[in-house]
Amino acid sequence: MSVPDVFDPTVFARGLPHERFRVLRDTAPVSWQEETEVLGWPEGPGYWAVTRHADVRHVLRTPEVFSSWLGATQIRDPERDDLAFIRRMILNMDPPEHQRLRRIVSGVFTRRRLERSAERITGRARALLDAVAPHGRCDLPADVTDDFPLANLADLLGVPAGDRGLLLRWTNRVIGYQDPEHAEIVRGPDGKPVNPRSPAQLRDMFGYALRLAEAKRERPSDDLMSALVRASVDGRALDDAELQMFFFLVVIAGNDTVRSALPGGVLALTDHPGQYERLRADPALLPSAVEEILRWHPPVLSFRRTATRDVELGGAHIRAGDKVVVYHCSAHFDERVFADPHTFDITREPNDHLAFGDGPHLCLGAHFGRLQLRIFFREFLSRLPMVELDGEPRRLTSNFINGITHLPLRWRPVVPGHDGA
Repeated sequence: MSVPDVFDPTVFARGLPHERFRVLRDTAPVSWQEETEVLGWPEGPGYWAVTRHADVRHVLRTPEVFSSWLGATQIRDPERDDLAFIRRMILNMDPPEHQRLRRIVSGVFTRRRLERSAERITGRARALLDAVAPHGRCDLPADVTDDFPLANLADLLGVPAGDRGLLLRWTNRVIGYQDPEHAEIVRGPDGKPVNPRSPAQLRDMFGYALRLAEAKRERPSDDLMSALVRASVDGRALDDAELQMFFFLVVIAGNDTVRSALPGGVLALTDHPGQYERLRADPALLPSAVEEILRWHPPVLSFRRTATRDVELGGAHIRAGDKVVVYHCSAHFDERVFADPHTFDITREPNDHLAFGDGPHLCLGAHFGRLQLRIFFREFLSRLPMVELDGEPRRLTSNFINGITHLPLRWRPVVPGHDGA
């Protein structure tokens, strides 16, 4: 039997391949995928695709069997010379070193600190929506949602407003490397593309992170970077490489997850006008609606682990050293866990989605992500009338991020500051 291909990033540019994943969940829940040459990137050794919810959760919860450290967390193998540096990121660590770093970071990434941002986030959402409201149309990512999480993160980190454009460029370079619109392809002496996540390609970003850290040491303020350079556990603070990699993680992961979920949620509402009208009529449903948006449009499609030993999973015999890739976007539509998974239901309960991961790597920024989503959709529902599509959405070409790069919308023009109802 032919196994459906869920590696090719161009497949995801057409939308989530639900039928392919359904076939895999039913017939080959842990299947071998070929890493073919795509968009100039050379072929890889292949990997196991994990598609059922229970198996995805098991992989995420057992780092002693499925390691983040051995080969990092992207499908593509990093260059051997880059791996040691990449392993300094908390995302690519296993216990016990992972716990040490997480204790430092979680000590400053507190709910109280994040909640203090709510007023600024609300003001930003209102300003962005009020700017487009009188025009009656917009391209949501370009005109509104690309800037929203980026500016929120810049405030949180203490990045000067004039440098925010750098954050967007770095994010597009790393996340959009498979996408023709965003790729900044640099080729090595052998003519092959250079991994945009390599230290050499991120030298400008890492240099900026150290300069920002030094500025915060000299002139600390009430922001996350100032807190990070002072934080320690058992007398051990973050070293330069750990600061650089944490900056990378917050800027890239913290930005693009919310950046993806916002247009994804708006598209889900326009595709389901009954649910959209219900939410407008009853804003108290917003918390559960946000959870359903995260299930329906998971910002992250997949994450990679590496097997530490021979193991059997889902009927597959996995060997030590094999790549194992979990697909959140398949787990979220697993009929074994979700009733009527292809029904968008803003009152769904329970909603055991994995949009923020699970196990020891459960996302540190989950609360901040949810906060931004709740605030944005609250203002979106109150400041604009019901919107509808004004053209075809364009999705990011990626097998990692579930991005929407263009979402043209139209509505009845409104006067800023007035109720969009």
